[in-house]
This record gives sequence, C-alpha cells and structure tokens, in this order.
Amino acid sequence: MRAFATLFEAIDQSTKTTVKVNALAAYFKQADDVDKIWTIALFSGRRPKRAVTTTRLREWGAEVAGIPLWLFEECYPIVGDLAETIALVLPPNDTTDNRPLSQWINDLREVYKADEDAKKAFVLDAWARLGGTERFVFNKLITGGMRVGVSQKPMTRALARATDREEAELAHRLMGNWHPDDTTWHALIEAEDATADASRPYPFYLAHALENGPEALEDSDNWRAEWKWDGIRGQLILRGGAHYVWSRGEELMTDRFPELARAVDYLPDGTVLDGELLVWRTGDAHPASFNTLQPRIGRKTVPKKLLAEAPVVLHAYDLLEWQGEDIRATPFKDRRALLEAACADLPADAPVKLSPQLPFTQFSDLHAFRDAAREAQAEGLMLKRADSPYLAGRKKGDWWKWKLAPLTIDAVMIYAQSGSGRRANLFTDFTFAVRNGDDLVPFTKAYSGLTDKEFREITAWVRKNTLQRFGPVRQVTPHHVFEIAFEGIQASTRHKSGVALRFPRMLRWRQDKPMAEANTLDDLNEMLRIYG
Repeated sequence: MRAFATLFEAIDQSTKTTVKVNALAAYFKQADDVDKIWTIALFSGRRPKRAVTTTRLREWGAEVAGIPLWLFEECYPIVGDLAETIALVLPPNDTTDNRPLSQWINDLREVYKADEDAKKAFVLDAWARLGGTERFVFNKLITGGMRVGVSQKPMTRALARATDREEAELAHRLMGNWHPDDTTWHALIEAEDATADASRPYPFYLAHALENGPEALEDSDNWRAEWKWDGIRGQLILRGGAHYVWSRGEELMTDRFPELARAVDYLPDGTVLDGELLVWRTGDAHPASFNTLQPRIGRKTVPKKLLAEAPVVLHAYDLLEWQGEDIRATPFKDRRALLEAACADLPADAPVKLSPQLPFTQFSDLHAFRDAAREAQAEGLMLKRADSPYLAGRKKGDWWKWKLAPLTIDAVMIYAQSGSGRRANLFTDFTFAVRNGDDLVPFTKAYSGLTDKEFREITAWVRKNTLQRFGPVRQVTPHHVFEIAFEGIQASTRHKSGVALRFPRMLRWRQDKPMAEANTLDDLNEMLRIYG
C-alpha cells in the first residue's frame, strides 16, 4: 500500500505528463505483479464494489474525529470529496502498514459480505493503522471513488518504458473486458499471444476538431471526406464464429444490439469494423435522429416492439482486421478499398452498411456538404488523410472532425450548486430557465464553459443574491443571462419545459443582455419542431 500511495500522490499532485509517466514507469518496474495489475485496473475504472455506505462512513468519520455529525456534513460540501474530508478530520496518524495493495483490496471485498459491526471494526482498524496518503487512498478505495488524473495514454507509455514493449501493442492488450480476477500480469502484458481473447477490440483512433474549415489543410487530393454521424461509435468484431460489439468507452454492448448477430452470415471470420451504431429503417434515405437511438442505449435486453421501431445497423467506415490479420498500419485508402469490396454484396436488410464518402475536388466544395449535415442527421464532416494508418487515441494531423456550429439559446440562471474537487468552493452547476409570460420555466442544467475567473465572479454574486437554500442548491435572484449551446433537442415528459437538450454547456455569460431579452418557451418549442 505504501508504494501505491506514493504513486497516487505523485500523479495527483502534478499536472505534468512526464512526471506521471516517470512515476508510473518506476512503479511498474518494482511493484509486485498482482499489485501492478490491480493498479492498471483501478486507474482504468475497474474498481471493487463499495463495501460501506457513504452514510455510515460519514457517521464513523465524525465519531472518530470527535466532532458532531452536523459539522462533518458542513465540511463535506466545502471539501467536495468524501475520502478527502474523512482524511482531513481524522486525528493525525504517523503509522504505516506494509500489506500490499492487493491484500487491502481482497480485505475490502471480504468485508463487503460482512455485517455492519464487522465493517465498522475493519474501517476503524484501517484508519488506526494507516496515516497520511495511505489513509486517503484507503478512503478512496472504500468509497469507490478511485479517480486519478491519469489517462490510458500515459499509462501505456509508462508500461512501454517498463516492459520494453511497443506502446500500440500495450494499448491493444489493455482493451476489452478483462479483470484482475480472471487474468494475470503475465497473461495481460507479457504473454506472446495477446489476441487469445477473441472479443478484444482495438484502441479507437480519435480525431481532432477542425475549427476554421479545411482550407488550412494541404493537398486536397490526399484527403477523403465522409459524414460525422450522430450515433454511438463502435467496433463490430467477428471472430471464432461469434460477434462482439464494443463502444468507444470500452463497454461491451453485444446484448443491446442483437440485430448485429446476423453479420456473421455476410462477412468472413476475422473481421473487425469501425463504424457508427445508428437507427436506420429499411428504405429511409437517412438514419433516424440520436433521440430515436437513445432508448436502446441503457437496455440490457431489448423488447421486440423497440427492435421493430428502432432497428440498429453499424454504418462501417473503416476496416481494422481482415481475415484475421491486423491491417491498421495499412493506408486508409487501401483499408477503405478492402471495406468497399467486403460490403459490395451486402443485401439491403444486412445489419452492416457501408458509410459513403463525399466526393469533392477542392476543399471549398465541402462547405455545401457541411451545411446539409443536419438534414442528413449528421454532426458535420470527417476528413481523413488517404495515406494515414489507423492509430490509437487522439493523434493530430491525419484525422479531423469539422462539426456544425451548436444550437444556442439565451436563458436565465435560477439555481446554483457548488462543484466538487478543486472547485468545491465555487458555484459551478447551474439550472437555467426560459421566459413564459411572467414565469420562468426551468429546462436544462449546465456546469461547463466558463473560465475560472468567471466562476469566481458568479460565485460571489450567488452568495449575495441567494433567495432560498435547498440542501446544497441555492435559488438565486433571476437576473443573469447565459448563452447555452447544445448539440440536439428532443421532447421529454420528464421535464417541466417538455424538452431535453443533448450536451448542454455555457457558451458565454451574456452580461450585456437583460433578462427581458432571454429566449421564451415558444422559442424553445420552435427549435424542437425544427431540430427535434
């Protein structure tokens, strides 16, 4: 635990990628194999179940600290993190514990099954044994909040340095539905047959945003254009006579899209497609909107009625594996030629469609396509260099996304709530309303888009203009107007306004605009009619 706590502290206290990579590489060179694989698991979201409720942890933390529970509850929203709050209020402890990280995790999983008295005894004993960062890390483990500022890329870079293996190979090895309970460090990182898991996807290649149009790119002949679809990015894997569907977020979604099982009837074994999961009804010229796909996303099983109403296809735009061979290093134009040949004889009702490329001779031709993107139910355009390999992660230069400008509406802030972490002392989460006669109708929440300076300014204003408090939420004087940007709009019976927005965020604080000039509910409904 001591080595892991030191690693956690080094990563948590630095914003420099080189510092994080160095700390991770040093750890992977000296730690026990079981601790190493659990470290990778924890940093990639594979956390043990929360063993104790947060209610009990707050009560026990206040008890050991010798403070009333109400005082602990007042501290918690200020700090913004339960694990840190407990670590701060507990009496200092200089002792340490030499048990490895993996043993602490096993103990946590055992205590998950125990009664409340045993859980309390375990937690209080751990707090007595551990001090400093070790105690804080234990709190993180037991609260299930092991979030740390390190992404997959620096972790694979550190692993490459520690193991002398290629970074791209390691990124692929870490993909998929593995867990420390069903694999080992050797099997995951060192074994020569890293593709033994037939379901394992490839790391997704991500594009950078193109802000000012494609004219800044060179040599239009060496670029390909296609729609940036508004669906779920996914990989369809056909191996060993079975099929697997993975989302970009590394979630196995095979059971949610049973239509894709028929792909094994049309495409050869050893095929991996990259594409977009879309609702596309037979005979339609365009896919249905993302709103139609949304009911399919959260379902583990799909009823026949929904399958009929919202049939899903994979709109394929890249080929990553062909006849069992990894072809990601092959230039895009050649992968595309293979993909077109593979899809040439697919029937109209096949669960896979070939995503079309958009013809153009010069970059200026693409503006007309982009202007028509919403009509095609797309978010904009993708531009890909014809000779580009399929890389892992977000690499700049070969793939660009040229998205449509977002939809916007001017709204009035009516509620505010403090943030978490480093923004726990600021009000950062706001509820917005549109005008409806003399009333204000709430319709969305947003928490991103302002600078730290603006968040400090609005926080000072909220504190002086609070009308009522509802726990951590404050009702404020309706006054400030914000321009809210969003990617889509849909009807919703769960919201008082009757609408729900997709990816709302604050575009700017309209200090130049009075509340009387904010948009109305009629404006919102008109947007729903046009874009919903």
